[in-house]
Amino acid sequence: MPSDEQKKPAKSVKDEEVDDHEDDDEGTKSEPEAGDDTAQVEGGKKKRKRKGKGKVAQALNNVISSVGGSKDKDKIPQALVDTVVQAVNAQGGVIKDDELSAAGPSTSKVVAAGEKKPVTEEEVRKALEILKAVDVLQGKTGLGGKNAKEMGDYKFWKTQPVVKLGEQVSGTDGPIEPSVPREQVRQDPYQLPTNFVWSQIDMEDPEQKREVYELLSQNYVEDHDAAFRFKYSAEFLEWALTPPGYHKEWHIGVRGQPKNKLVAFISGVPLKLRVRDHVLDVSEINYLCIHKKLRAKRLTPVLIKEVTRQCHLKGVFQAIYTAGVVLPTPVSTARYYHRTLNIPKLVDVNFTYVPRNSTLARMIKLAVLPAKPSLPGLREMEEKDLDAVDSLLSRYLQRFKMFPEFSKEEVRHNLLSGRGVGEIGADGTPGRRSKQVVWTYVVEHPETHQITDFFSFYSLPSTIMKSTKHSLLEAAYLFYYATDVAFQYETDVKTPIQRRLTELIGDALVLANNAKFDVVNAMTLMDNWSFLTDLKFGPGDGYLNFYLYNWRTQGLEGHSPLEAAQGGGQGVGRGLGVVML
Repeated sequence: MPSDEQKKPAKSVKDEEVDDHEDDDEGTKSEPEAGDDTAQVEGGKKKRKRKGKGKVAQALNNVISSVGGSKDKDKIPQALVDTVVQAVNAQGGVIKDDELSAAGPSTSKVVAAGEKKPVTEEEVRKALEILKAVDVLQGKTGLGGKNAKEMGDYKFWKTQPVVKLGEQVSGTDGPIEPSVPREQVRQDPYQLPTNFVWSQIDMEDPEQKREVYELLSQNYVEDHDAAFRFKYSAEFLEWALTPPGYHKEWHIGVRGQPKNKLVAFISGVPLKLRVRDHVLDVSEINYLCIHKKLRAKRLTPVLIKEVTRQCHLKGVFQAIYTAGVVLPTPVSTARYYHRTLNIPKLVDVNFTYVPRNSTLARMIKLAVLPAKPSLPGLREMEEKDLDAVDSLLSRYLQRFKMFPEFSKEEVRHNLLSGRGVGEIGADGTPGRRSKQVVWTYVVEHPETHQITDFFSFYSLPSTIMKSTKHSLLEAAYLFYYATDVAFQYETDVKTPIQRRLTELIGDALVLANNAKFDVVNAMTLMDNWSFLTDLKFGPGDGYLNFYLYNWRTQGLEGHSPLEAAQGGGQGVGRGLGVVML
């Protein structure tokens, strides 16, 4: 949910949003939508139907239905608050006086009569403290339009080796299903509907890369209002999908006949991932996309099964993936935060708005950044820095519970291969090269010439769907970073590390601003929480759920801290040391 100066674009989902809709029976009839004024009754006559309760009232009534008049005084769990905030705002809902009274007794006024605004965590927590609603955590209760069948059953995911919703994970980490020899893996592709065929996509072929680019650009994730849509460049996709050791067989397309047009895509890339004490060979699954006109063809489950089959043929039986929707079962959840840069443009396109108690001029003044970076020795990373950056990143990532173990070649690919061509500013845009995807800077100590810090961010713009003035939202995403201050104060992130990271990422904001980005996005992972507030990042309305396929482990700390007994104890974000593109 946005703060007073923030509104999130299409950035909360990294895979095509998938639940059980594609696995339901096509003949299932839906009930009249909420808000319909008439309902069919006996004899074919229409009877005036009483207006339904507001979205919030419906959601909260669902939540409290199983606790009734319970007087349990336990604290409302943070996960429940976040679920309600996410679900209600996803539906465009607001809490009003009449909705609270409909949901149950209330002693606090949340929104003045007639006013509407995004729901805040504080407002939801107040309401839930009154209602004492807790059963939604078990996946039994619907929110934001999800009914019990959709949230509770998950037909497809019930057949997969994933932790079930509500299942308590304790004891030893390990696979849910054992690995099998290659000869026991299904050898034939899964069957597609009539007039569709499988297609292995070669991301190094310009024509096929263009096809993927066009499919994603026209059909990939949008925000809830269909105002913004990811716009992946061909250079970005090549950078993201061709790391060292990638497998072409894991880039899977579906083509429609007879025109042979690419209508669906899913990808995987290999990754060595440490999850607590275990190092796993996993596939990072991403960019699941189906043409809008084919969403009823049930292609999603078969795409997932086919990429799983291809991974099994390579001896890989675990995967990591993300989604904005809740599936069985997130191992962690991170929240999006946004640092606005080009405020006039962001207001024009309704990414953010001017609060009632502020002005556009005041917003611009509060968000102003220095003209130049401040850290001595800050410069762009070069090939000669690779060994030092590789060592620094490897050590730094060990602070977290789940993180990638990159080879030196992977570090080179991630931080250097997407730096573009030509000189900075040569194409008329200051601060960036032609076709640049990633920006990486190091801090070289002026005296010892040691690399003490580095940071990186990448470009992922969004198409602006509902503006006649602007066509593209230029968004930068915080990527990997590290500082050797962490090795001097390993247990204290609130003082020396926090100060250093604030300086480091503060300079990243300056460089992003100079490169004409409109906004910088970050998530509650790694040590980001320590500097988000000081650097004026505001909370967005997007949450990204992290999932592990065929691996059982306790929850990892993302946007909310966990008790040590629950697998946490380190603080916000410290469970997640992996950045998903």
